[in-house]
Amino acid sequence: MTNKLAVFILSIFCFSVIGFDVAAKPLQQNVGNGSPGNTHASNETKQAADDKAYAISVPVANVWRDPAKPRPADASAVVSMPNMAKWTKSLTIAEKNDLIGRLDTQALYGDEVAILKTKGDWLYVAIKDQRKPGKSEGYEGWVLQDHVTAIETNDASSPIAIVEAKMAILYKEPKLSPKYAFHEISYTTILPVAEEKGDWITVRTPGDDLKYIRKADVKVYKNYHAVPKPTGQVIIQAAKRYIGLPYLWAGVSAYGFDCSGLTYSIYKNHGILIPRDSADQAKQGTAVKQADLQPGDLLFFARDKGKGAVYHVGMFVGDGKMIHAPNSSKKVEIVSFRSGTYKTNYAGARRYLK
Repeated sequence: MTNKLAVFILSIFCFSVIGFDVAAKPLQQNVGNGSPGNTHASNETKQAADDKAYAISVPVANVWRDPAKPRPADASAVVSMPNMAKWTKSLTIAEKNDLIGRLDTQALYGDEVAILKTKGDWLYVAIKDQRKPGKSEGYEGWVLQDHVTAIETNDASSPIAIVEAKMAILYKEPKLSPKYAFHEISYTTILPVAEEKGDWITVRTPGDDLKYIRKADVKVYKNYHAVPKPTGQVIIQAAKRYIGLPYLWAGVSAYGFDCSGLTYSIYKNHGILIPRDSADQAKQGTAVKQADLQPGDLLFFARDKGKGAVYHVGMFVGDGKMIHAPNSSKKVEIVSFRSGTYKTNYAGARRYLK
């Protein structure tokens, strides 16, 4: 197989902005064995059960297949405060394709994680809101220790704010000025609400105490279960906002999505948690015949003319078309799925809306 052919094949297999120079509070205590004062018996240990909770402490954290996988091209994403805008814009198409097998997903600011083991400056975590069959605590992978912090267990009675804007700024004070900017956070970031006052929401941040966000940038609900279930048109309109956004393998943020990252993030923003990967999304929900498709239904594509392993997902928008994040050389777009490769590899549809 030639190198050009290999890159082309990888490019069709979809995974299924401003960075503020502010240091997040890293994880301070020994999380390898849960016993203060004990040293690690080796450089890779399992976490003992304790009463601590942990969360992502940077706006977007890359979740790697292995700590050795990051490359020199990833330098701005593997520092204490990653600059995701700089990183995503700097990657060439070849470098984006090379993320396949290196990067598996991302986690957003405040996402709760379980720490499963440690290795030097890295933590092997499970992302609780990213469902993965066979992984009881969520999607697993490696993140920098500096990207995780210990948190107080969330109060179930506390309201939540879900970021509705593509990007929203957290402020140190309720004042609309760059002087008080703290972090830029992505669409679908979820944080506990401490207070609503005027045009501002006071939120509790992971390891960084109270910060402020504009009310216009978020939706506030009593809890996640109280998020009203959307119509298909609401889902589609939300996805259309990202038309033109460059594809990013493993992406789940407004800096870039992969195919299943787009569908996962849109649904999560509207109160519906679906599996993280396209192959798993294709196994849940309710099967739908092509003749019965409704806006918001998920469409799946598989190798071997639709009979093999699922490799891609799009979202039905009507009139034989879908919105999707196609591959590293393209951007989020609306295309027909009833012609060409998509027609050949169509493998079925699933409905997650009631």
